Amino acid sequence: MSDNLQIENLTLRHQLESLLQEARQNEDKLRRFDVLERRIIGAGSFVELIQLLLSDYRQVFGIEHVSLTLLDQEYEIPRLLDEAGLGQEIPGLCLMPDDEWLKFCFSGDYKTRLTRFDPVSHGRLFLDGDEMPASVALLPLMRQNCLIGSLNLGSADINRYTEGAGTEFLDRLAAVAAVCVESTLSRERLKRAGVTDALTGVHNRRYFDHRCSAETSQARRQRQPLACMFLDIDRFKRINDTYGHQVGDLVLQGIATTIKAQLRACDTLARYGGEEFVALLPQTAQTHALEIAERIRAAIEAQVLTTPHGERVPVTISIGLSMAVLDSVCEHKDAATAMVAAADHALYEAKHGGRNRVVSATALPFGCSKPSMIQNVWMQARQWVGGILHKLATLAHLQRA
Repeated sequence: MSDNLQIENLTLRHQLESLLQEARQNEDKLRRFDVLERRIIGAGSFVELIQLLLSDYRQVFGIEHVSLTLLDQEYEIPRLLDEAGLGQEIPGLCLMPDDEWLKFCFSGDYKTRLTRFDPVSHGRLFLDGDEMPASVALLPLMRQNCLIGSLNLGSADINRYTEGAGTEFLDRLAAVAAVCVESTLSRERLKRAGVTDALTGVHNRRYFDHRCSAETSQARRQRQPLACMFLDIDRFKRINDTYGHQVGDLVLQGIATTIKAQLRACDTLARYGGEEFVALLPQTAQTHALEIAERIRAAIEAQVLTTPHGERVPVTISIGLSMAVLDSVCEHKDAATAMVAAADHALYEAKHGGRNRVVSATALPFGCSKPSMIQNVWMQARQWVGGILHKLATLAHLQRA
């Protein structure tokens, strides 16, 4: 009897130790969840949140695979990543235009699923890496009863995520992640609305003024060239008067898209006002900037823009180019103002020289608020010669006609 009692006591002791060990593990897991949860809630941007979910979770909990699937019907997220300088792809981030695949993965019930890895059902969720997980946990991200994505965890341990195991911690993580994804995206939309031109989708003048000061300061510190382009659609008023303002809006949108396609992700393009655009090209030498400007001019001249009725709308653009010169101790704000003013003056030359052309301004000393007397005389002479050449070309055209 005493032997049986002793065996029973040992069994109970082992069970108690096992329960205590499990409690300590759960307490440690809860602590790590709490730390990660606080960091996720405190994420200052959408990009920071994505990096936390994809990197920190893997490190904190010692699993091999983490991926995030988000529904993006408006192709909004790639634009955010592009503006953040990350390109349009982040390892582990999968964007889907609709929820058909996630419906298939969750069998339509949108509950946390713990199961063995199935290449057919889960292959698209774990595309990064040479090895696939053995077991997976799929966490649906729900907001107001709508699926916005899923957080997908994968382990090389086939017993890490098994059907029937508790999902309380994971359910809580999914709820927090869903709220934070929606919140950071909403903040990004508000920020974009404040610095984005509603019609063309490029930045507005407010954003450009901020970037111009920052880029000028950085160019000065790093002793790197900085180019500025002023771009103006030729005879835009005639387009509005001939085809209507709706067609004029379509022209502005098409021009903005064409210009942006010729620029790099690190360049800044903004609508300055009306039919004027302005661009900053950091770390770009003058010869290269001229090549880019000429590429833009040629692309717009060759672009076929049509009205809703199929009528072709001929469009050309004039471009003024200036460079920031890094040989002065003046304030960078004055230098930025001078650079923009010089590009604007070069654009004036391009307009009076016949339009549909690129004109480069004489480089201004860094920080000068206006061109020198010699520069003014030189610019006026160029304008006068350009005007004479334009009139001669017009006369020759009339004679040929």
